[in-house]
Amino acid sequence: MNALLGSLVVLVNLVTLCNAHCYIMPNPNTPGDLFNECKDLTGVIHPLNSKWKTEYCEECYCDQDGISCCNIVATPVSYDTSKCQKTFNKETCSFTVVEWKNPGKSCFVGGWVL
Repeated sequence: MNALLGSLVVLVNLVTLCNAHCYIMPNPNTPGDLFNECKDLTGVIHPLNSKWKTEYCEECYCDQDGISCCNIVATPVSYDTSKCQKTFNKETCSFTVVEWKNPGKSCFVGGWVL
């Protein structure tokens, strides 16, 4: 019972902190046209129903309506900013939080926001 209650508390906090940044780029609407590909902002063509990650840490998906993209970076919140610093790794699209004086030591993070 305690495990179930603990899981619910974690889930509620995760949903509360989740605020993903997403956007949609619709395909041009021409009556009768059926799209089998999408063109992203950089001009790259993606096949219908494909998924990819961008260099800006977004996950995108191409469907009949166009491209939808969402940020996949979880940003740390509720940590001791006077003692700790967050560092972004672009290759892994992730933050780490370490002590200012001892960068080899991780800091406690109270939550993450998408």
